[in-house]
Amino acid sequence: MSAQQHTRSLVFAVSTIAALAGLLFGFDTGIISGALLFIQKDFVVTTKMTAWIVSSVLLGAMAGSLLSGHLTDVFGRRRLMLLVSVLFIAGTAVAALASQLFGIIAGRILIGVAIGIGSYTAPLYIAEIAPPHLRGGLVTLNQLAITIGILCSYLIDYAFSSAVGAWRWMFAMGLVPAILLSIGMLFLPESPRWLVMRNYIDKARDVLTRLRNDSAEVTTEINQIQHSLKIRQASFAEIFQPWILPVLFFGAMLGLIQQVTGINAIIYYAPTIFQLAGFHDAGSSILATVGIGVVNVASTIIAIFLLDRAGRRPLLLVGLVGMFVSLVGLAYVFAAGAAQANTLRWVALGCTFFYIICFAFGLGAILWLMVSEIFPLEVRGAAMGVAVFSCWLWNFAVSFSFPLLLKNMGPAYIFTLYAVLCVLSFIFCYFKSPETRGITLEEIEENIRKRLPLRAIGQQVSK
Repeated sequence: MSAQQHTRSLVFAVSTIAALAGLLFGFDTGIISGALLFIQKDFVVTTKMTAWIVSSVLLGAMAGSLLSGHLTDVFGRRRLMLLVSVLFIAGTAVAALASQLFGIIAGRILIGVAIGIGSYTAPLYIAEIAPPHLRGGLVTLNQLAITIGILCSYLIDYAFSSAVGAWRWMFAMGLVPAILLSIGMLFLPESPRWLVMRNYIDKARDVLTRLRNDSAEVTTEINQIQHSLKIRQASFAEIFQPWILPVLFFGAMLGLIQQVTGINAIIYYAPTIFQLAGFHDAGSSILATVGIGVVNVASTIIAIFLLDRAGRRPLLLVGLVGMFVSLVGLAYVFAAGAAQANTLRWVALGCTFFYIICFAFGLGAILWLMVSEIFPLEVRGAAMGVAVFSCWLWNFAVSFSFPLLLKNMGPAYIFTLYAVLCVLSFIFCYFKSPETRGITLEEIEENIRKRLPLRAIGQQVSK
């Protein structure tokens, strides 16, 4: 193996281990969909308690996301990833061994804190470890790992659907990737950017020497890091300056739109939805849910190849149209009485699969990409934090409200509501969403400083 191949393999291995945090993110948010059916058999679970069991992980994620930026700078990326793995292990153990519903909720809050910190730290660590020409593909490993984690959670749900104490086994299987992450991070290097930031220049050079091909490349990268650290980072209050407010509002709105159009109502409650649609026993409804996981992973892989070819804006708009059509189909199925019609339950399954496909290449991929592109460098960290927090906040609102709305309104009205929100989201994105494909981050920032309309910030800057 040549030195270049060895370096590439090492960087890929480091990134893969770090991406286990993304896999845990997906696993621990998806596992509740099947586990909930069996928790309801072992405990007296009210509708409101169901909402808390599912959405408690999101309360922890909101808290973790608020803390993550400060903690990564104080303790370093590697040590914080170790802490994330410990939180995953502790939260999983508490939830799996719980003797009361409040124990499950407490465990899932701990898991949520780990998700909130890990969802920020893992892609940051990968981006700072990866060489520039591999960074885009390696960072997308984390997004892909999230979808793989969701798929794995559905497979685990199905595998243990006939086991005694099924929900405990479903939760407990999350220990496997959490322990692997913990062991793996013991052997990984610290981020060279953090080492330079702390003035450990020699240690940063040693790390980069292992991860790059030649000493000249190492020296160049250290100089670039030192230069970038001289750029003043704005305070949190400064992200509310008039020239930044439009893109800050757009980022927060993308976080809202991604959630209120119903994605996590389907991800978290899919087996419940399929039971209502006519897949009556737990095993068949969970098996139908496995299909969602497969489609989600495949569609995310396709999205990675489409984003730099078709562009962000067309995929976003087409995805919203497809989600609207799917939701109207689901509303029709439930209004027609899916539980009594064998054909309609398969229509419901097909509509759900099509919804997941459209979400994956639209809002699923584009939110995280666009919020990393549209914010000026000096406020990027704080502004991205606002967008991510918006996403977690509305994720909690949708996840908590779904079982309450299901009880009081029924599925047909809920999916009609999500469809209407898709229409409103399409209108907003049509008039506001820019196309950022093929333009540098510096050009986007210059357009923002010129106070161009949001839709125009992705245009080429005239020389």
